[in-house]
Amino acid sequence: MDITFDTSEGRFNYRVCAILLQGERLLAMHDERSPYYYLPGGRVRMGERAEDAVLREVREELGIEARIKRPLWLSQAFFTEDVDRIGFHEMCLYFLLDASETNLLLRGDRFRGPERRHVHDFKWLPFARLKDEYFYPLFLKTEIYHLPEGLTLRTDRE
Repeated sequence: MDITFDTSEGRFNYRVCAILLQGERLLAMHDERSPYYYLPGGRVRMGERAEDAVLREVREELGIEARIKRPLWLSQAFFTEDVDRIGFHEMCLYFLLDASETNLLLRGDRFRGPERRHVHDFKWLPFARLKDEYFYPLFLKTEIYHLPEGLTLRTDRE
């Protein structure tokens, strides 16, 4: 069971995100319902470690076995989702991953990947273009240049 639930005030999510880099480019994705780009990852399941969740999500979405380099951020985010207009309180752990021993870099600048009933469109976004892209989380548009050496707590209101 995913750790997400609805309340009268909005939705709570506990999720993980993967930071996958190729030089000064970041792998982002979107699906058929989302006009914006976001990071690979997803919800943590009840009883699942965050580290296992991010590796599972990358396996499901990209079909690769990546390796965790280090955790980067624990974000307490408060936002209204652009499509459904639902207010969120989200706890998200961002992990820097290494995919150098996979075929990920051979797939090109853009590629598609199915996951259950969804089709994901992936794109390597140059850091310098993030400010102009329809991309979430907003903080990453500037913080991608300053990856922390250790786990850093953030609070974001978007």
